[in-house]
Order: sequence, then structure tokens, then C-alpha cells
Amino acid sequence: MKTNLKRLQTDNAFHAEHEATALRNAERNALRRVVRCLFAEKIIDKDMLVFAPHGQGAWLPLWQRMALVYFEDLHAAPANTFINHGAITLIEHKGAHMAIETAAQLIDILRESFDFAPSDDGVAGLKADMANSVANDALARIYREAWNAELAERIAATGAKGFADYLRRHAATGEAAVLLDQWGSLEGHPFYPTWKSKPDLNPEQVAALSPEFNATVSVRIAALHADHAYLERMPHVPGYHDWFAEQFPTLWADWKAGLNARRLNEADWLPLPIHSWHLDHFVRLEYAAEIEEGILILEGPDVETRPTMSFRTMMPQLQGTVPFIKLPMALWLTSEQRSLQAKSIHMGPRISALIQRILAAENGFGHTLEIFPEEVALHYKHAVKQEDRSGRHLSVAYRASKEAFDRNDGLLPITVAALLTDGPASGRPLITELIERAGAADDPALAVEAYFRHYARVVTRPVLSIYLLYGIALEAHQQNTSVLFDADGMPRSLLIRDFGDGRTYAPLLNARGYELKPYVHPGILPTVFSDDIEPVRTFVVDACFVCHLHEVALLLTRQYSLAPTRLWEVLREETEAAFDAIRARVEPELWLRERTAFLEQPWSTRSVLRMHLLKYADYRLQHELPNPLRMA
Repeated sequence: MKTNLKRLQTDNAFHAEHEATALRNAERNALRRVVRCLFAEKIIDKDMLVFAPHGQGAWLPLWQRMALVYFEDLHAAPANTFINHGAITLIEHKGAHMAIETAAQLIDILRESFDFAPSDDGVAGLKADMANSVANDALARIYREAWNAELAERIAATGAKGFADYLRRHAATGEAAVLLDQWGSLEGHPFYPTWKSKPDLNPEQVAALSPEFNATVSVRIAALHADHAYLERMPHVPGYHDWFAEQFPTLWADWKAGLNARRLNEADWLPLPIHSWHLDHFVRLEYAAEIEEGILILEGPDVETRPTMSFRTMMPQLQGTVPFIKLPMALWLTSEQRSLQAKSIHMGPRISALIQRILAAENGFGHTLEIFPEEVALHYKHAVKQEDRSGRHLSVAYRASKEAFDRNDGLLPITVAALLTDGPASGRPLITELIERAGAADDPALAVEAYFRHYARVVTRPVLSIYLLYGIALEAHQQNTSVLFDADGMPRSLLIRDFGDGRTYAPLLNARGYELKPYVHPGILPTVFSDDIEPVRTFVVDACFVCHLHEVALLLTRQYSLAPTRLWEVLREETEAAFDAIRARVEPELWLRERTAFLEQPWSTRSVLRMHLLKYADYRLQHELPNPLRMA
């Protein structure tokens, strides 16, 4: 008994230290994010920094306080990117030193130096969300350590050459892609200071519902009366009932039997998936009138699903290759409540159908671009009241996966965020495993440069082609983009998802004989533009260049100690080549104007930290980053 008690005490001490280490690492992660946001958004003037003549040390004077903030290791990268890798210390005018160990501390110390005066409520809200994010991050990292250890054992036992090689050998394409999507969901958007904030959930719920915990979540197939729904579908889908029955035969049979047992005709109703948390914590209360009126039936079959990187896009755990299910959740996640608005329901299938027609005409832009099409989407819309807004929390979009996953070309889709995540076997970013599998030259730096050049070409050619020729902006950021890799680790093509909020420039589209019916509703930001291409261009620049290619360049530069601007020089060359490849098909004035915008003018991106401090009074705030391609 004493031995067992001693062992338990030892284990408790170990777990306490383990948790403390995870929390410290999460706090450092939060500090890195806040430092990066403060300088990128110009909330703190980067020109105030004084760098040491040698090394990476830097001082930030706080004149009002008569103090200095010392950054032990602050790396200055292109595009106003300042990444903190070391300790941060406040040095008071009388010589007192204080370690700055949390993002909240740093906000308090630098607040007087901000370029605007946030309210106390704004600062308190930010600090609360950062604290919640840090706590969730620490929990996820503890889980990740055990998950990686398990994966590492499997990899070693099979003799596979890394994580990707193991998945190729031992999982179907779809299974591997979904696992990578969950596994790669730890870090989040590079500019969000509250990347893992889920304030409406307790720790147990976070672990039970989140992809970074390898979660499995139940989804209820409810029934919505067909007269009280708006439904959008791609042209090849003859009808929702037949489509659902074909995609989910067992669910359809159970759902139909449940209605028939109530003496109801299934033809009068529509299957409506509802996330289990959303069902119990929101729908039963907020849609009580619809339940009472008899137009919403919550009883129905359940299906187990895996949440993907977006948290509320679910992959049903059924035999065969089935569609993803994207759902609303009345949760505050990162920066907003995750509804699924009518705009997304209308536009997802419409843009999917349009892109598929273009890909057929363009031969997939040389087999470099594929999509997850949104075949069917619907939202609640009362037959009498006829208001779209009430359906934003009672809606669904289905994303087809069959063509993407039932492949015979040997290509493996990997979500970009997973490429930047440390692998279970090597402890280094997954992309390094693929680079080194592709083969190393005598000069490793040249090998990495050549690989990045190929990667940049695979990304920029299709993204810029469909934008310049058709005015379609693909949101090719880390979460919405998968890259298809061959068995040698080389990138071959793109696989893009999520089109409900995609932006399109109608004049270019119309000039090539295509039309896209826009969704128009008071107070809703449009997604089809006619007067100015700038909002469409910004969508491409922010998602593809700022949040994707710039991040890959940053990571590889640090991992392989490359020359500070070399990969941005490569990216400029590949971007120039992408413009040159379609120059003959683009109106000369447009070609020159867009080339200048991408290669010379500042890059616009969302001011997420500023928006959070202003309590999201304006979701459209942006700031400009110095164009690293011009500097290159």
C-alpha cells in the first residue's frame, strides 16, 4: 500500500511538472504571436526598435515610462515580421529587471505606447481570450506529446521513412488526409493572438470536440420541413433526397423510418445534420418555437464524425468515401461566432459549379488544381416570415470528397498547416521530411531552394491563373489548402476547399462567357464585385501569399539557416513566371496593373489584434505589410 501511494505521489509530481512545462511553452507561443501582431499591425512602431550590433538582441524604449523592453532573441524577417525566440525583460530606469512571461503582461506594459487607446473592456476581453487560448494550447500539447509518441512507435515498427510514408502504406487516402488534418490543427492562423480561444467550453468539452485531440463527435440527423428551407445544389444533383440516400444509405433508411413511424411522409421533410453540442446548448432553446410549430423534428439517427481543422466541418465515420458536413456552431471560436450564413449556403454550390466548369475547360490548369465541391447546401427559412438571418444557426453544407480521395495516381493530400507542424518521428516540421525524402544535393541550401521553387510554382500558377483569367479568388491559406504530394515527397498540385465566402470579379468572369448569380442581403458583405477588383485581389494576397507562402518561406529559412531573403527572391521569380505564363491571354493593362500589385505594392491583411482590442466593432480593419517580393 505504501509503495503504491509513493508511486502515485511520484506520478502526481511528474504530471504537475509536465503540465507546468506545457503551460510555459503555451505562454511563450502566445508571446510570440502577440509580439508579431504588435509590430505587423503597427500598433507598436517597429522603427523604435534598437537592434544590437551583433546577435538578435533588441531594445524597445518606453519613453513615458522611462524604461526599456529587452528582447533577447528577436528575429526580423521580411514583411514586417518580427518573431520572438528568447526571453523578454522590462528594464526600469533605476535598473530593476522584471521578466515578461505572459502575453497579458506585455500588453499591460506596452499599452501606453500603442498607436491608439483601447478601452479597458477591449484589453480585458483580449486578455481573457488569450488566457483561455493558452490553457487550451497547453492541454493540446500534453495530448499531442502522447499522440506523437504513439504515432512514432507505429512508424518505427513498420520501418516507414517518416509520417507521410507510414500513412501511404497503412491508410486509405481519405483516412490519411483526415488524420493529417486533425493532427495538423494545433497551431492555427499565424496572426491570431487567440488562436485556440473557446471561452464557451470547459476543458473537458474542448478535448471532446476539438480536432487537435483526435476527437470523435456525434452529429444528429434531424428533420426540417421542406416548406421552411432554402436549398442550393449543383446542377448535376437531381434532388436532395435522392442525393442524400445515395451518399448516406444507412442514415437515410434510419431517418426515413423514424419519420414514417410518426406517420409522416419523408418527401415533405429534409435531413438536417446538427452538431451534438449545438443541438443541446443552442438549438433546443433558440428554435423552441419551430419545434413547437412542428417544422423542426430533433429526433433522428446519430452519426459519429471526426472534426477537421475548422472544428465544425465533420467527416462521417462511415464505410466508403462520403462527403464532409459543414455545420454552424453557436460558439465564439477565435474571433467570431461560427454560424453558417445564407450567403455561404447560396454561394458555395454556385461557385463550386462554376469552378468545375472552368477546370473542365482549362484541363485543370495543366492538372494543377482540384477542388472539394460543395454539392448541396441548405438553411432554415420560414415559409411565412421569409428571413434568411434566422437560418444562420440551422444550416448545412456538404463538401464532396470522392474525386479527391478515391485516387489512383498515388498522390497524398496534406493540409498546409500540417506541413508546418512538427512530425511525430523527427520532431521537425513535416515539410522537412518531404524535402529530405525528395533528395538532398551536395549543397542542402540549394536543395531546399529548389524544393521551395517547385512548391511555389505548384501554388502560384493555378491560383494566379484562375484569378487573372476569370476573376476568381481562391482562399488558398493554410487551412483551406491541401497540397498533393507524390511518393517521392514532391508537390504536384493543389486541392482547395471552402467557397461559400469566396470572392469573384464579375467583369473578368463575364468576359469569358460565364456568370455567377450573387447573394444580396442588407448588411451582408458582397462576394461578387463589379466596380473594383481590389477586394478580390486582397483575398488572394492575404490567403495565398501572406498566410501561406510567406509562412512556408519563414519556416524553411529558419529550419535550414538560409540566407535571410533568398526564398522571397525565389517566390518573386516564380510569381513573375506565373504572370508571364498567361500574359498572352490577359488584357495588357490589367496584366501590368495586377503584376505591379502583387510584386511591388504593399500586401494588405486583416488587423486581427487591433480588431480584438476594439471588440470587433469593425471586421474589415486591415493593415499593409511591406511587400517582401519588392524587397527581394
